[in-house]
Amino acid sequence: MNTHSTAAVLTARRIAVSFVATVSAVGLTAPLTSADPLDAPTGAGRHAPQAPPAAQGILFTDATVTQQKDGSFTVSWRAPGAGSVTVYAGARAVAHGGSEATVVVRGLPAVDRRWFRLVPDQGDPLTLADRSLHLEGAAHFRDAGGHRTADGRWVKMGVLYRADGLHALTGADLAKLKRLGLRTVLDLRMPRERAKAPDRVPAGARHVVAGVPGGKAEGELPATAKASAHMMAGSYRKFVSKPSAVNAYRSLFRLAKGPGSYALAYHGESGKDRTGWATAALLTALGVDRGTVLRDYLAANGHLAAVHAAELDRRPPRLAARLKPVLDARAEYLNAAFDEAEVRFGTFGAYLRDGLGLTEQDLERLREALLTG
Repeated sequence: MNTHSTAAVLTARRIAVSFVATVSAVGLTAPLTSADPLDAPTGAGRHAPQAPPAAQGILFTDATVTQQKDGSFTVSWRAPGAGSVTVYAGARAVAHGGSEATVVVRGLPAVDRRWFRLVPDQGDPLTLADRSLHLEGAAHFRDAGGHRTADGRWVKMGVLYRADGLHALTGADLAKLKRLGLRTVLDLRMPRERAKAPDRVPAGARHVVAGVPGGKAEGELPATAKASAHMMAGSYRKFVSKPSAVNAYRSLFRLAKGPGSYALAYHGESGKDRTGWATAALLTALGVDRGTVLRDYLAANGHLAAVHAAELDRRPPRLAARLKPVLDARAEYLNAAFDEAEVRFGTFGAYLRDGLGLTEQDLERLREALLTG
């Protein structure tokens, strides 16, 4: 073989080796096939491509998707240990960034709910959507998932929803919820509340009632704003101690640990008090840390800001001042419920076991059904 032939062979071998290395690297962030139904609630981690041999589970420590008013999406993440992350919408790569980044995605066609898959160059992918369903008749209807647990797993999205009252859902809202697979609705309101504003639920969905004593009527407001806040903290303590409330939350956990109930929505009147404790208890049982649980709870203030501002504007200033603590989600309220659980049962785990009657097997089934990673 002459010198030129030898050089050609060596060059060809180098190209082949380089090609194989490039394909292997791209394979870590390869787009999904068109057959993969990503834009569906069951897509939350279920169809993720296999991680490379050196994967260490889900590396993301924080990640969110937020839909903006102009139809664009802001996707943010932190994935320590990953070199890069590619964002997919369906089979299409729509953004790319480093281990920590915020990107804006525009120009995607409208769908009932837009799912994004965040694929790192190592570790497992994570699939997320905006928590809010942006319903016309329920401003506070949002996903209870999308949170990281202390052991590095994530609460699946598209499975559990927390909501405000469903009596004002529009026909378009009901059709959307049906397409998204809403199968069960648990109404935490009392009989008089249900009679005054009956739920509207998608055709075929099961409607379950389990009343928790809740808010006060306007005529029952205490004389001062401070007293109103004290009353609210007392109400949260009763979520833990009152037998009827304990029975209702036991019903919620029983539904939540059974995949046959999914997708499951639970709600009260505004979706912040009875529903707030329901979500806090569920997320804590799943292993989400207290700080994250509290931030999720306080997010109610943003979702309900316009509704509550309108309510306060209709009242005389003195009455509005007494009403505002009732409308707010406040850390002191949620902490009162957690404190009550510890006072009555010793620990939150004992509240689950001795109060709600959940066995370790029940909790394991709950985690198996609702966690990914």
